Amino acid sequence: MVQQTLEYLSQDQVDLVSQDVFYIKVPGFLSKDEVNSLLARSKQLLDQFDPENHPLTKFTTSDHDHVGDEYFLESGDKIRYFLEEDAVGSDGRLTRDKAKAVNKIGHGLHLLDPVFRKVTLENEKLKSVAKDLRFHHDPVALQSMVIFKQPEIGGAVPEHNDSTFLYTSPPTALGFWIPLERCTSSNGALSFLPGSHLTTPITKRFVRLTAGGTGFQSILTPASPKLDIQEVLEQPVSMEPDLSERNYTMEVCEPGESHCDLVLIHGSVLHKSERNTSSQTRYAYTFHMIDSSPYAKYDEKNWLQPTLSMPFPKVLDAPIKDTISATAS
Repeated sequence: MVQQTLEYLSQDQVDLVSQDVFYIKVPGFLSKDEVNSLLARSKQLLDQFDPENHPLTKFTTSDHDHVGDEYFLESGDKIRYFLEEDAVGSDGRLTRDKAKAVNKIGHGLHLLDPVFRKVTLENEKLKSVAKDLRFHHDPVALQSMVIFKQPEIGGAVPEHNDSTFLYTSPPTALGFWIPLERCTSSNGALSFLPGSHLTTPITKRFVRLTAGGTGFQSILTPASPKLDIQEVLEQPVSMEPDLSERNYTMEVCEPGESHCDLVLIHGSVLHKSERNTSSQTRYAYTFHMIDSSPYAKYDEKNWLQPTLSMPFPKVLDAPIKDTISATAS
């Protein structure tokens, strides 16, 4: 591996990029004050939620009745609320207090909210991490959200990878996941399948269907997941969890008295989380980066689209010439 002058990450952390792991835990990334600000702002946004003027859009990661309405599709440059599946009764009304009914708030927090923008686009540590990783040439940020994982009804998220939902050619998605509260086995901590980015090619992508709404489109994969992939016709593709035995690793996170960790997730790494069966919430802030044109193509089929007035914002002041990611020649 080529040695480089690092700004924030350790060499051991950077080395994980080329090894068979590629989910990286970065201890102490945010200060306690920064975490408290994010938590306080998240709770303020929950307080501002008005169910009476909301389409009561539920969020689900299964194949059945996946979110595909305009409220969801036009959320990239807005701050919108998505509900837990069990939070809306058959009468169309909330079954619990609104603060305990919201699955997540997104997807333009990093653009529109000053508190979230500060830790995302105005964070020099984050820029240093992006430069140290050399995973992208010229990254842009997108799909920011607070995920609440509500007590007792916080739904399980089945095995998936992020490049399925934020597809580029070649694949360049990278997830940034910041736990704002304790994440344990009982309240839905993340689990990862180490090395799966090297063994599990991207076989489907989440797209806007020509007939309206959203769905999964099969893609033809070559022998190596590092090569580009050719798209095929739209057809039903299962998003149900793979029940085969896999050696997942659970990443328990517990924000300390003075800091909070960051977890970096390669877009092809398989990960999941279980249902929150506890009485505790599991707040987490997450967003993603992809490489921008001409280094990668993010096309109009993707469910999340930039707008003329609010394109995906660039993270760095200048592109990185040499990278070690899938986009490198």
